[in-house]
Amino acid sequence: MIWEALGSAVLGLVVAFLTARWLPRRRLPALPLVLGTGAVAGLLGTFLAHAVLGSGHAPVTLLVAAGFTVAMLSLLVRPDRRLRRSAAA
Repeated sequence: MIWEALGSAVLGLVVAFLTARWLPRRRLPALPLVLGTGAVAGLLGTFLAHAVLGSGHAPVTLLVAAGFTVAMLSLLVRPDRRLRRSAAA
């Protein structure tokens, strides 16, 4: 369980760092917030998967942690500032 938690925290940090490098800075908040969200989301995903699946499913648990991290980081992306006019207006 400890190795799963440590691995998921590192996985969350890596996913968050790659997300911060991939998306422009104007679309994400500050880097410490992104990295912290990645690590915490990885841990929460691991604990959720471990509670549902039980022990002995480390690869699936890490996969769920990665998916949970991506989902939580997607909530941090800011929308574009430009106003879009609808066709009905």
